[in-house]
Amino acid sequence: MALPQVGGNVALIVARYPELGRLVELEAAGWSFIHRLDGDGVDQVDAFREWPEGWMDCLRVRSATDVMALRSAGGDPPAMTWERTGDLAEVVDALIGLPAPGERTAPRLVRGVAPRLWTPGGQR
Repeated sequence: MALPQVGGNVALIVARYPELGRLVELEAAGWSFIHRLDGDGVDQVDAFREWPEGWMDCLRVRSATDVMALRSAGGDPPAMTWERTGDLAEVVDALIGLPAPGERTAPRLVRGVAPRLWTPGGQR
């Protein structure tokens, strides 16, 4: 199911699709959004918030019930320190409640690392 294309009067869109109000909250908190379009409109919404020292929070919304968020530490390759999947409301609540990377209670334990890209003649 494609998400409605965002534009025009946000209040009318949120009135029709209340779960999208959660994305408006993130935008107000400084998040940036990228909308992937297909023939029916917005197919997926990706969002991110950059923190100092290379930290980044990311969000992927495919539907109101298919949402994933993660926090990544800077570096090469980037390291994932937090992840949550679920419906839009619970994932956004978790993101809003996530302490800033520099705070004492922020997650720091690396849960996963992206594989390093192999290049000919490069080091493994």
